Amino acid sequence: MKIVIYLYNGITMLDAIGPYEVLRNIPDAEIYFVAERTGEIKADSGFIDINVKHRIADVLEADILIIPGSTIAFVEEMKNENVLTWIKKIDKTTKWTTSVCSGSTLLASAGLLTGLKATSHWKPLNLLSKFGAVPTRERIVEEGKYITAAGVSAGIDMALYLSNRIIGENETKAIQLILEYDPQPMFESGNYSTADEKIIKTAEKKLARDAKKSLGLLGILKNSKSILNMIR
Repeated sequence: MKIVIYLYNGITMLDAIGPYEVLRNIPDAEIYFVAERTGEIKADSGFIDINVKHRIADVLEADILIIPGSTIAFVEEMKNENVLTWIKKIDKTTKWTTSVCSGSTLLASAGLLTGLKATSHWKPLNLLSKFGAVPTRERIVEEGKYITAAGVSAGIDMALYLSNRIIGENETKAIQLILEYDPQPMFESGNYSTADEKIIKTAEKKLARDAKKSLGLLGILKNSKSILNMIR
């Protein structure tokens, strides 16, 4: 089973690595990290990078496509016609096309989610409607072969959900045990719908700070209107 994970500078690393850790345990899984160009891809944190060996131009088919999200870099990816054309092309070959976090905005801007329900990180969720998708505040949304996941950690849940569809409950439970994935958070503040307003405001400030750090001053000036609306 060929699994393709698209990477780009500024991605949120767990969006890609979370699903990878689950799906690499599927029998006969072949996982390819791909980017526009080979070489170093930096995470939005600036603290970690991945050396990508495969170009999108050389990988044109997949059983599963995964599009990770990012703090703010997804805004530029949404306008990258080379990437969007590749996404549409490889989507024609997939059994499952998936996203994590704001990665769903790339699928939407490629025209793949028109008229379909989709989720994303809570901050850019409403952006999906600008591309004809129906924003849905759920952790995982399945519409035909399209599966979108909410923010960051939801990518692990999405991959387990997908694994269950592919290899069944027993095998997927074994994968979950291998990962010892047994979430027991200290606080019940991980869901936008139940988080206190004060916590939401604090989170928004942190996201805005991270976005500005990722973009730099020139990036903010270049894309000031659309970007500042999303990170306020």
